[in-house]
Amino acid sequence: MSGNPMFNISYGLYVLTANNGQKDNGCIINTVTQVTSEPNQITLAVNKGNHTHDMIMDTKDFTVSVVSEAADFELFKHFGFCSGREMDKFKDFTAVERTANGTLAVTKGTNAYISGRVTQAWDVGSHTIFLADVVDSKILSAVKSATYGYYQEQIKPRPQATAKGKTIWRCTVCGYEYEGEELPEGYICPLCKHGAADFEKVTG
Repeated sequence: MSGNPMFNISYGLYVLTANNGQKDNGCIINTVTQVTSEPNQITLAVNKGNHTHDMIMDTKDFTVSVVSEAADFELFKHFGFCSGREMDKFKDFTAVERTANGTLAVTKGTNAYISGRVTQAWDVGSHTIFLADVVDSKILSAVKSATYGYYQEQIKPRPQATAKGKTIWRCTVCGYEYEGEELPEGYICPLCKHGAADFEKVTG
């Protein structure tokens, strides 16, 4: 069978937020794990290209809001398809709650938040893995947590049919389409920043 086996790994989805003393920022991540209960600790993996990553490296504080099945595609577009280096993601986004460590929790389309303080960090290539003590947490709703599979099947818009005779490369994460017979080597999706491995060839 064809396809990328990595897509068969189950993930949750989260809005990761930080504050550097001047502004709040957030991005979408999919890797958060509770690793110990005593003390209560979590790990998260964050792409180094995200502005939120750099803010956490500087401040050590963050909040992860757990995305629920009530979330719509606009939440992913807002926090996942644009950079906080170029815009203030919280300028007109008011569905938030300030947590104990001074970072924001997103309260729309989420069912809980967990705030942490980083104690260790490991450079693992494209990402940094952070280990953090949990300093605050709260249940927001009883709606089920969204998985990456649920996002693909129920939240992400269905792609339109490709015109006859045209070849495109479609990002399987966000749906962005690159037109051309071959995808350039090292191509990065301009919307979600995923690499060429996450594109599929579609011929009309």
